[in-house]
Amino acid sequence: MVLSFAETSAPALGEPMDVMTAVQLALRKSVAHGGLARGLQEGAKVIEKHAAAQLCVVAEDCNRLDYVKLVKALCADQMSP
Repeated sequence: MVLSFAETSAPALGEPMDVMTAVQLALRKSVAHGGLARGLQEGAKVIEKHAAAQLCVVAEDCNRLDYVKLVKALCADQMSP
C-alpha cells in the first residue's frame, strides 16, 4: 500500500475543510507518530487484538470483496459491547 498525499496546506483554524482534507491530515499525523497500520494483515491485528483502531480506511479501488467484508466485520465486532 502506498500513501500519497497531495501537497496541500491545512486550512486556517476555524475555517471549514472537506472530508478528504480531514482524512489526509489525520493520516499524516498518524504516520508522524507511528500509529498507522498498513495493509490487511496489520490492520486486522490492530482491530482484532488491540481494539485500538479509531479509523479504518479501505481503498476505493480495492476489488477484493472478501477483504472489504472482513474489515467491515472486524470493525463491527469491535464496536459491539
